[in-house]
Amino acid sequence: MISKITIDKVFEQLLVEEVIGDFVQLKKSGANFKGLSPFSNEKTPSFVVSPVKQIWKDFSSGKGGNAVAFLMEHEHFTYPEAIKYLARKYNIEIEETQLNPKDKEISSERESLYIVSEYAKKFFKNTLNNSIQGKTIGLTYFKERGFNSDTIEKYDLGFSPNEQSYFSNSAIEKGYDKGFLEKSGLTIFQNSKSIDRFRGRVIFPIHSMSGRILGFGGRILNTEIKTAKYLNSPESLIYNKSKILYGIYFAKQEIAKLDNCYIVEGYTDVIQLHQKGIKNVVSSSGTALTADQITLIRRLTSNITMLFDGDKAGVNATLRGIDLILSAGLNVSICAFPEGEDPDSYSQDRSFEEVKDFLSENSQDFIQFKASILAESSKNDPILKAKTINEIVNSISIIPDRIKQEIYVKHCSRIMDVSEEVLFNSLAQRTKNEIPVISKKRIAKVEKTPKNKKINILFELEKKIIEILLLYGHKEEQFEEVLLNKDDKGNIILEPTIVQTLVYKKIFLDLQQDEIEFTNDSFKILYHKIIHELQENEKLILDVFLNSLDIELSNQVTTILMNEEQYQLHDWLSKDILVKNKDKVVGQLVTETVLRLRTYLINEKVKELQLETKKSNEDNSEILKEINDYHKLKSLLSKKLNRVI
Repeated sequence: MISKITIDKVFEQLLVEEVIGDFVQLKKSGANFKGLSPFSNEKTPSFVVSPVKQIWKDFSSGKGGNAVAFLMEHEHFTYPEAIKYLARKYNIEIEETQLNPKDKEISSERESLYIVSEYAKKFFKNTLNNSIQGKTIGLTYFKERGFNSDTIEKYDLGFSPNEQSYFSNSAIEKGYDKGFLEKSGLTIFQNSKSIDRFRGRVIFPIHSMSGRILGFGGRILNTEIKTAKYLNSPESLIYNKSKILYGIYFAKQEIAKLDNCYIVEGYTDVIQLHQKGIKNVVSSSGTALTADQITLIRRLTSNITMLFDGDKAGVNATLRGIDLILSAGLNVSICAFPEGEDPDSYSQDRSFEEVKDFLSENSQDFIQFKASILAESSKNDPILKAKTINEIVNSISIIPDRIKQEIYVKHCSRIMDVSEEVLFNSLAQRTKNEIPVISKKRIAKVEKTPKNKKINILFELEKKIIEILLLYGHKEEQFEEVLLNKDDKGNIILEPTIVQTLVYKKIFLDLQQDEIEFTNDSFKILYHKIIHELQENEKLILDVFLNSLDIELSNQVTTILMNEEQYQLHDWLSKDILVKNKDKVVGQLVTETVLRLRTYLINEKVKELQLETKKSNEDNSEILKEINDYHKLKSLLSKKLNRVI
């Protein structure tokens, strides 16, 4: 694990605007920066970065947080990967907490394999671009496939000469350990001789989600040699073929942004489509799609479109993959290319718009696809047609979402001309659940949302208190306390007095005095966390505090903190709408908010007591007295509130 010292150093040195500026074009806007959302397609900026608060908020998607949260959302890093990325960016040495000897050995071996793989990537790239064989054989092949220089560079494509130990000798001379060269699969040792696994092949490095090199794929170019056309790295501590997807590092942002992932078969399919502008594409590297690969995609989207050429092997692989995707709860569509074409060949001589339109117009849901494929063999044979329908119902049965099941049953009923009742009964037998047949006479009752939705005053007041604590909880402010006294005639009068204290202490004592508890669960958790942090340290570093929260709470905090930044986005000043600067009236803001909360709660209590008197036929004198006392208290609070305002 990364040590707390390293994490603290990272947060001390990072600047959120610098980190995000590497991925999003930001423009200065007052005290903040703004830009176009990297999580959605938009023309008007709704993405705001606050250097003062060291947080960001995307008002189009609702996402927000600190620099680490941005990397986890945008780059889909894990938390440790984000910290390590920032440590490298700011040249901070990463310290690990003490591991037991076995874990330490595994961690060391894994890192050594990454280092060897990184060296191999650079070696193969250099050989491709600077050696005679690389230029005449490797580069020529890539150019013939239609790959331009930028694409070749981006995907780290390389070449390994057709010599027995060309790479291995170089690596050993550079001091790389033979054991790790062997474990990575780059070198095969036989009778003290080293043999390059990928000799005579063009090289396709395989990147992890965070961009590290896990392994390699190599394609033989000499057709006279009797060997596999494609060769992959063997399994290792860092490379597990069933758990990775080729191209995921370059596709992840577009997959998340467009909410769809195209899956193709080969490396060149991915590269060609990406170069054409279809960037949300990955490959299962020639193997059948696995549950682990689907899990990887599910981190980015719930929609998958499988692209395949029309041969029998491709169809069968697609049919197997469909059920696996459906069982994971994802949506799946299929797009078949014309006979003799694959994604690579089809997109080479066509424009981006042509390829995009083809994918859009020819993608069909799994029922249409299965119906067309299976019906082709059944023709007019009723027995084969029944088999086709059963195949489709089998696929529907593994979908975990009951609502989706019902929708697909209706869809299947229309396409295959079979009654819904029969399909539901067949489905029930498979799922062993009673799935009710939907009556055509049943009319769904939809509640109309009122045009003028009532504002939840309590929610807004509780949110305001959280906002004040986050922004000003550590500040010392002057507060006007109003004491109750009696004049010479016995009348109650208000005598103001000035006290100076920390904002969080003032709020904490005021709420405790009236035994006020937050009603919103999230605000309740945040309130106690903030008070605890301020009591412990008398300060609250926002980006560090956000780091201690889960994603849901972190999003809520950034939404609260960046609320006023929306004024900048809408340029309210140009419309002569002035936004009050709270910094200048913090004491007044605190007092006013707490008083309004107390007044609101008194009103609610009075309503509750009045309702009680209506329900009861007994003597209500005690309740009426309590109501009267609350009215007096409300009157005093109103006087205090008027003084504050």
